[in-house]
Amino acid sequence: MSFTARNEIEVTVSLSADVIAAVEILPRVRPPLARLFAGKQALSLLKALPRLFALCAAAQQTALLSAIEAARDQEIMCSTKQRRIALVVAERIAELLRSLFVGQLTPNIANAAAIRSLMRGMSVLVGSAQPAYGSARREAIAQIVTALAALGITNEDGALRPGSPFALRIAALDEVDLKSFPIEHSFLSVADDRNIVERLLVDDATFCHCPDLAEHAPETGPWARQMTRDRLPLGRSGAVERLKARIAEIVRLCAWLKAGAHTDSAEHGIIESYRLGPGRAAAAVECARGRLYHAVELDPQGQISRFEFLAPTEWNFHRRGPLVRSLQGAVLTARRHQDAVRAVIASLDPCVGFTLNFREIGDA
Repeated sequence: MSFTARNEIEVTVSLSADVIAAVEILPRVRPPLARLFAGKQALSLLKALPRLFALCAAAQQTALLSAIEAARDQEIMCSTKQRRIALVVAERIAELLRSLFVGQLTPNIANAAAIRSLMRGMSVLVGSAQPAYGSARREAIAQIVTALAALGITNEDGALRPGSPFALRIAALDEVDLKSFPIEHSFLSVADDRNIVERLLVDDATFCHCPDLAEHAPETGPWARQMTRDRLPLGRSGAVERLKARIAEIVRLCAWLKAGAHTDSAEHGIIESYRLGPGRAAAAVECARGRLYHAVELDPQGQISRFEFLAPTEWNFHRRGPLVRSLQGAVLTARRHQDAVRAVIASLDPCVGFTLNFREIGDA
């Protein structure tokens, strides 16, 4: 996003000896889109979104367009829906890949060629104007899969070859992992959509800044999707598990695109829209970091009279959310405790930067 307001999250961890006694989150200042969009023709805003959102621009456009169409009670052709899902999936793959190489994998001579090939494939994948089954996208997917195999990601479930770059990264994360107590987990899903979208246009704007479901902030993102889809038993829930889920999702989505990107085999709930009354509607899009919501209210001239959006970061970095629950009470077993905490934050992949502060209990 290109706003001058504070566009980062500030996390302060309070320590008592080697135990995390408290976690405070100062959230980012969200862009004032409700004010900027008010009174504008709805469709004219679609071209502005890529300038406002540097990340997940396709998901943002899809969410807004789907909400506008639902508000107008428009029918969407199956071919249009397939194209949009493929576009969102392609962007999600690119964003998940990007997050693997920011703070997760250090380029070196051994893996530089594979990384360059991967980046070229990503560029073609998200930049191609062809449909999901077009030759350019097929070739891009094949290039990405080959590059991932060179980096040690070869199996359909995202299993890693021993000694490969990502296997070594996971081993390094294990060394600095936090020792935490079992905690309660909950995961945002399509089943929560109706509750959320109805509140977007009924509650005041504070809901979008600090959302909750029954006073609880569930996790959203690759690990949450994996746990919900596969109904996996709750075990460890640290940076390692989230990184593994990210890798497995990349492989699974590449396989879906390679197989033809058929709508009937697409992920459940990846794009959903909800008509809330005359001129009022909302949409949800499952993007790289989790579930994204847009809600609009149109006046009789088709202009936006109200607009609200809710991004995944507002859930994952909620003052009672997954980050706080993952860190609170954890024992810092390694001397590199800052690395351990940073790894947990990075595993939730905020859509903005963050600063991390430590203080001992009793500091002035």
